Amino acid sequence: MSPASGSEGPPVSSLSAAEHVWRVFGHVRLENLAAGLAGGVVSTLVLHPLDLVKIRFAVSDGLQLRPKYNGMMHCIRSVWRQEGVRGLYQGVTPNVWGAGASWGLYFLFYNAIKAYTKEGRQTELSATEHLVSAAEAGILTLTITNPIWVTKTRLVLQYSSDPTSKQYKGMFDALIKIYRHEGVAGLYRGYVPGLFGTSHGALQFMAYEELKRDYNKYKKMAPDEKLNPLEYITLAALSKIFAVATTYPYQVVRARLQDQHNKYRGVMDVIARTWRNEGAPGFYKGIIPNVIRVTPACCITFVVYENMSRFLLGPSK
Repeated sequence: MSPASGSEGPPVSSLSAAEHVWRVFGHVRLENLAAGLAGGVVSTLVLHPLDLVKIRFAVSDGLQLRPKYNGMMHCIRSVWRQEGVRGLYQGVTPNVWGAGASWGLYFLFYNAIKAYTKEGRQTELSATEHLVSAAEAGILTLTITNPIWVTKTRLVLQYSSDPTSKQYKGMFDALIKIYRHEGVAGLYRGYVPGLFGTSHGALQFMAYEELKRDYNKYKKMAPDEKLNPLEYITLAALSKIFAVATTYPYQVVRARLQDQHNKYRGVMDVIARTWRNEGAPGFYKGIIPNVIRVTPACCITFVVYENMSRFLLGPSK
């Protein structure tokens, strides 16, 4: 997180790590946190059932205790028939907490790092600078929120066909039990592939920023000019599909590491066993429900964020 040369204040080389961090946090705007949180919560509440389907397909490695699904709609119908709406929203609490916190913190850190990088400059950030800013924001966000994602995965993978696996009563019960039986390491299962997953957010935000800037340039508008909802939706969808297609396998690896029904020795063990038993398609299990879920989720999040942040921060955000 280094500001451009020529920025105001002491030279970069004379600043300690703590001073760098302090200057970044000087650009923090809580309005970005609120706008990102709102977008994440709204999209999660609308689309959680598709997230449940995606995770169940991602871990479908042939274990007998798992229900067998012939496709996305068969999975949704089966869960509905056996458990009703409650079943389709299994794990929604940590998902709402996680998505709200993740989007809120991501936009908070991303905009602060962008503002810090742009200190004293009149030019726009480059694609590489957008990529690095988004990656740094992703690492900070993941470090704070990983325990929430572990509990979500554990709750989503409690199958009605295996009553003995219903060991967690809810999000906080899961957090306590995971910590008690597995320690801090249990709460950070999947963290390493999650770090690789920050490339997903980085690629998405880089693509979104570049598409938005090029579109505004094409329309002969200012770089930060407000767009209409359909334009935001189109740009968000294109950037999300690009990021998903590029980085999806890490999500399969992370979900399998976090799954309570199978034991792996680490990331390389997951990769080796998945490749040996299922080949390349194994790394893309669940990608169709994932694309169907994350594309509208991303569109909802960005439309809510862009409009709410514009409302909270004014036109000069």
